[in-house]
Amino acid sequence: MVGVIETEGECAEWVFPAELDTVRAARHAVRDALRAWGLDAAVGDVTVLLVSELVTNSLRYASGPVGVRLARLPGDDPLLPAEPGLLVEVSDPLPDPPLERAAGPDDEGGRGLQLVACSARRWGTRRGRSGKTVWFELALPG
Repeated sequence: MVGVIETEGECAEWVFPAELDTVRAARHAVRDALRAWGLDAAVGDVTVLLVSELVTNSLRYASGPVGVRLARLPGDDPLLPAEPGLLVEVSDPLPDPPLERAAGPDDEGGRGLQLVACSARRWGTRRGRSGKTVWFELALPG
């Protein structure tokens, strides 16, 4: 891990190097943060799966550090969704947005964004000063 930016309060953020064990490190960091927040194990499993897919995409196509950020959405802000939620962002230095592909039954890859689209309340991408961020929101129970 290049650095832990913050892991307290309603937000957790890390920067990982573009290395082989980054996906594993990101999964562990995200799972630990969600457990510390006391979130449901099923939400944790889905979040870790989707983070794993997005970090893998970043490592496959970009050549720099990968940022991962989690933020709890309270559900009482008029500008945010009405229910509590979890915002997850994965950033990398490549400015090009990812392309959602239709993977065939025998394809080895191409399902990451399909999983995000099917599992998330909503998702999208945005350009930043030095790359892009792919984000998704998950609903939180209760």
